[in-house]
Amino acid sequence: MQPKQYEHINDNELLERFYVDKNSEWIGILLQRYTLLLLGTCMKYLKNQEEAKDAVQQIFLKVLGELPKYKVDYFKSWLYMVARNYCLMKLRDKNIFIEPEDVAVDNNNYKDELLEKDKTLNILEASLPELNHEQKTCVTLFYLEKRTYNEIAAITGYTLMQVKSHIQNGKRNLKMIVERKLKNN
Repeated sequence: MQPKQYEHINDNELLERFYVDKNSEWIGILLQRYTLLLLGTCMKYLKNQEEAKDAVQQIFLKVLGELPKYKVDYFKSWLYMVARNYCLMKLRDKNIFIEPEDVAVDNNNYKDELLEKDKTLNILEASLPELNHEQKTCVTLFYLEKRTYNEIAAITGYTLMQVKSHIQNGKRNLKMIVERKLKNN
């Protein structure tokens, strides 16, 4: 579990701190946040719990070695791509191949995919203010600040059912707004 004193610091701030002072502790906090995501990704590809755990450790080492070399803007997306590519290399070493339409491993596709995710995240961020106040507040607290339903209810004064409703409706409305903007671009 990540230390509570760092919960309020978002991924971008942690990355920025790392790039400023080169203290790998900031990366450790980020990796701790996404350990389960990494394990799940590795399990998806490798289909073996022990191999997946080993892969997570190797990915941690790879991230610590690679991150100082590049300016990463969206850590979670970048980390997913590193994990996916690592797992694909492990599978390729075993002569197990995954269909190309399932996974793109070539560098241009990797960059295109990151650019597309970057674009979508920018649109998502710009679209958040278009939600009504209640939805925007609940969605922000739940997804960006990682608050629980009970914490959101305590902060906002909404009932638990209202919080769940605002999050569900906000998520649906945000998805429609983003899809519309992506379609128009």
